Amino acid sequence: MTVAHTANLAHLTRQFRALAEITRLEIIDLLRGGERCVCELTDALDIAQPLLSFHLKTLREAGLVTDRREGRWAYYALNAESFEQLEEFVAGLPSTKLSVLASRCCG
Repeated sequence: MTVAHTANLAHLTRQFRALAEITRLEIIDLLRGGERCVCELTDALDIAQPLLSFHLKTLREAGLVTDRREGRWAYYALNAESFEQLEEFVAGLPSTKLSVLASRCCG
């Protein structure tokens, strides 16, 4: 396994961990419709702003969302490139894992 491949798997792991939480998936779902202000996300999710900030930071650090500032407001959007990479990884998984693994086994 190459260093680049290992680094890519580590990055994918961070992304999947970030997605493995219901509030963060709700945020992702809300951002499907396009960029949103933090105030919109706070209202839609009915959670405290500090908790929302924590979840947004986790998503941002995983590269799943981008942010921009406009005055005192922060706006978040999905990072399309990251989701394309996730989609590519998942699409490359075999649909019949057990049969593939059995054929590679010591048998």
